[in-house]
Amino acid sequence: MTEHYADQAAGLRRLFAGQRPRVVSFAAGSPGVGKSLLVANVAACLARLGKSVLVFDENAGPGTIASCFGAVARHDLWQVIACQKTMAEVLLNVAPGIQVLPAAGVAGRFSELDETQGRALVAGLCALSEPPEVILVDTSPDHPLGFSPLGLAAHDTVIVMAPTPASITDAYALIKKVSLCYASRGYRVLINNARGAKESRAVFGNIARLTHSQRFARLEFAGCVPLDEHMRRAAALRQPVAELYPEAPAARACRALAGELLDWPLAEEESRDLEQFVLHLLHLSRHIDPVAIYA
Repeated sequence: MTEHYADQAAGLRRLFAGQRPRVVSFAAGSPGVGKSLLVANVAACLARLGKSVLVFDENAGPGTIASCFGAVARHDLWQVIACQKTMAEVLLNVAPGIQVLPAAGVAGRFSELDETQGRALVAGLCALSEPPEVILVDTSPDHPLGFSPLGLAAHDTVIVMAPTPASITDAYALIKKVSLCYASRGYRVLINNARGAKESRAVFGNIARLTHSQRFARLEFAGCVPLDEHMRRAAALRQPVAELYPEAPAARACRALAGELLDWPLAEEESRDLEQFVLHLLHLSRHIDPVAIYA
């Protein structure tokens, strides 16, 4: 923990004492695998379970988390850090129990924050009226350092891939690239737009055997979300599939993933409160090695 961030702990500790949100990041080796839509639907299912959810969205453009709920992100977390906007102006309440924090503008800048900007980030989070129980991170595949510090600070990282040769190759490359920089790192693999459970297990088995043989990562199967026309229809209406078509195969899969996510085991040292998460994020941001991560 760098010295000039140490005194920021007090404010977050007062607000978030005892609150230890589960932080799960979602990443993909390439765009087009349906990651953001999946994150939005998992958030909706978690909210239906009574959890308060905060989604950090590092992505820009038409496929943002906010747009999945029919909302428009007009501001960005960077404006909070730059003291141009308040957190209340940036944070979007997209559905009961779900808040979205647009963060595309700051995604590649965490390592550049000076003392004043670091204080502004912490102060902005202190402005949250209620600490989230679950934080989901929709990471950008275009991070300038190859992988998001938000993803590295999370308790779990879910690698989302489609059951296609190109997507599998890209996901494997991402896992290998990050693992070479951060040894002994584990990932959960989710197959999206799957054509069946058997195929998904086979895809996972192949990539898991390869990473195990190369000894650079350990993988666990996070499940699969089937290719489902109901998901496409719900997305067109800017609504979660579990709300419009609760018995659709994709809705059942998202509910199952949300429920299982809450029970994924945490090591004692990983059970950080929000204060520790933010300080850990800032620390990681300053120690990412762009040479190693692209090796």
